[in-house]
Amino acid sequence: MGKKIRWLILIAALLVFIGSGSAVLVIGNRYRASRAAYTRAAEEFTQKASPGVSADAAPKGGSPGPQPQEGEPPVYVDFARLRQENPEVVGWLYCEDSIINYPVVQGTDNDFYLHHSYDKVEDTSGAIFVDAACAPGFADSNAVIYGHNMSDGSMFASLENWRDQAYYEQHPVMWLFTPEADYKVLLFSGYTTSAYSDTYRIFQGPGKTFDAYLAECAARSDFSAAVPLDRDGHYVTLSTCAYDFDEARYVLHGKLEKVDTR
Repeated sequence: MGKKIRWLILIAALLVFIGSGSAVLVIGNRYRASRAAYTRAAEEFTQKASPGVSADAAPKGGSPGPQPQEGEPPVYVDFARLRQENPEVVGWLYCEDSIINYPVVQGTDNDFYLHHSYDKVEDTSGAIFVDAACAPGFADSNAVIYGHNMSDGSMFASLENWRDQAYYEQHPVMWLFTPEADYKVLLFSGYTTSAYSDTYRIFQGPGKTFDAYLAECAARSDFSAAVPLDRDGHYVTLSTCAYDFDEARYVLHGKLEKVDTR
């Protein structure tokens, strides 16, 4: 009887091992498919910029041109075609020399794009999306943009790299492209917080409370930045999951600086 029980235990353990291995393969395949889909989106809907070329004149195909001059957008986005894929696309977020190169969407709630990609296809990696409570066109004083912290490093997993001062100094700026305008995102703060903290408060307009909010965000930063903050500016908060404690989040705050290239 004892030998039979040992065999049953061994078989059960083997089945668990096989099942776990299969699950890992399935998850790995899903991650690879998601990354491939977003890579294709970047190749299809964005174009490396050439010096002195306006957004309207930027080519929509062919080989990438030379790198843009300092201050010029590094890429151009074909929003007309991109919005044919999904009218809820509101922007494109890009950071040089990083994995961040994604379309940005905004839905009617904050659940759908947790489980669907930018083109509304079911995807465990989700999409980069603006809080549904924010005004369209980044018109509020601040907007919150969410993305998953994927174990393969994709989506917003790299936000935690900004914990390090040296990494910030190498990546002080992101770009936010929208159908209406191009913006530099001047990063000024990054830190760990709770999913239920006041970090996620959305301000429709300037005021003393918003001044205090900006000052608090800057004071909590893991890195030092010399970005002037003013109440009349517009800001974004990039947010992803962190694992320092239950319901932890890592956030990056950036000030939007419009670049007049159109």
